[in-house]
Amino acid sequence: MTKVSSRKAFTARLLECGRQDKSIWAIATDSRGSVTLNGFCDELTDQFIECGIAEQDAVGIAAGLAKTGKNVFVTGPACFLAARSYEQIKVDVAYNKTNVKIIGVSAGVSYGPLGCTHTTMHDFAGMRALPNITVVAPSDDVQTRWLTGELAKVQGPFYVRMGRGDVEGVYEAGESFSLGRAKTVREGTDVTIIACGEMVAPSVHAAELLKAWGIGARVLDMFTIKPLDEEAVRRACLETGGIVTVEEHSTLGGLGEAVSHVAAELAKAPVKTLGLPEEVIIGKNSELFAYYGLTAENIAAGAKALIGA
Repeated sequence: MTKVSSRKAFTARLLECGRQDKSIWAIATDSRGSVTLNGFCDELTDQFIECGIAEQDAVGIAAGLAKTGKNVFVTGPACFLAARSYEQIKVDVAYNKTNVKIIGVSAGVSYGPLGCTHTTMHDFAGMRALPNITVVAPSDDVQTRWLTGELAKVQGPFYVRMGRGDVEGVYEAGESFSLGRAKTVREGTDVTIIACGEMVAPSVHAAELLKAWGIGARVLDMFTIKPLDEEAVRRACLETGGIVTVEEHSTLGGLGEAVSHVAAELAKAPVKTLGLPEEVIIGKNSELFAYYGLTAENIAAGAKALIGA
């Protein structure tokens, strides 16, 4: 499959939706280039606002527009939207159930060479703690296009995080998804790998490595981090020998902890969490994935060790 970045898939689909629905607005935070929102801005000028480097203002303006009936997408680097404007997201969006879609791009270690100020290791943890907000991390361009179309129709607060670079495709065009439901990418009964975002593709490759070792790995794309598909986790606990979670996020407060919370109630299967530690060194994202073990080879090795195979 051709590699396409999720941010480009998002903006292409958002432009299509905006042409058809004039209630759809986009807001940027001096981020038209990084979000790839220039096409929307140039064509749908009356549905676009540039706020500059003022994430708090952008979220407040988005909430105000939403109260007038607009369906607002506020966009920018995830590291800034999820941190600088957390108070505004909490009060203006989450508490008030405002119809604002917060789109954080270049998440995780996408900006790795720029250092820890630009890494996004905390957004799942922070957003999961807020009421009324759905947290989503699409895995490839197909899922991102589908998700954008859904966000153009549904009401309510959303936080969506995606990476920056081109990513390997996981799905064929036309694949179906459901918000709040894990997508089974591979079937297996020996071990389950639960991943989200850009970690789904390497998890699929890990399953292929495990198959060569005679181990059947189930791969679940948990693209909705909140609300978590608890039933899919329970089935994984009961039907396979263990669970490995994989995320481009801190091991504190993210997908791994959400899955572990459900698994602990059953006490049927061990859970191993793969993610980022509290400190992150500076480097390209591919270098950081290798350094911290977010690779197909390490995922496969972790799954194999977990079930004692």
